[in-house]
Amino acid sequence: MQTPYRSRDKLILALDLLEDLDEAVRWADLLRDHVGMFKVGKEAFTRFGPAIVSSIHEGGGKVFLDLKFHDIPNTVAMASQAAVKQGVAMFNMHALGGREMMERAVDSVKKTSHALGIAPPVLLAVTVLTSLNDADISDMGFHCTTAELVLKLAVSARDAGASGVVASAQDIVSIRKACGEDFLIVTPGIRPAARVTDDDQKRVLTPREAIAMGADYLVVGRPIRLADDPVAVADSIVEDMAAGLR
Repeated sequence: MQTPYRSRDKLILALDLLEDLDEAVRWADLLRDHVGMFKVGKEAFTRFGPAIVSSIHEGGGKVFLDLKFHDIPNTVAMASQAAVKQGVAMFNMHALGGREMMERAVDSVKKTSHALGIAPPVLLAVTVLTSLNDADISDMGFHCTTAELVLKLAVSARDAGASGVVASAQDIVSIRKACGEDFLIVTPGIRPAARVTDDDQKRVLTPREAIAMGADYLVVGRPIRLADDPVAVADSIVEDMAAGLR
């Protein structure tokens, strides 16, 4: 059965723990008609460099470059320029880098895209990692809850001109209320009913729950990559997302 395009386009497969570039190409070939985008994170990019982005593009796939830029404003602005030149569809930075850092990144994306005559990629700000909970936030010295910190960072990212944020689905309602319907929310920590072993995600929801709450994109990795039939699992997640949209 053909999966709904609208839901499929919202599913991002996280490519991690790859042995070589050929494996990335195999995953892209296998799932490019079943997911909307492939996430290349620190593990894969550190090991393979820009070649993994090029390899996915050559196979017709789109890339979410998940490097979470966090540095002085000029460095992040230049890194953002490089991301645009690689032709990625989406990339991100840490909101904790501050307002000036985010504004410089946004400006760099606009100027570079205009100079190249291309549509700008989606630029997201990471709020609070989904592996962290209230106890972790307290240990780090923040005198607020995880939800309160997420909201503060999301508003700051919106004011800086970011396209949206990476945030837990549990924070969607408050982010929507504060930042509006056009502000994108990309949600990791998504798990189908069957959990994976050695899971370090603490704040998770099912695909249906996350989409029903208003997530724009879902990032899924291990539940698909570790499955006996990755295509079938990806399609089942898309169907679950479609139910959430309904």
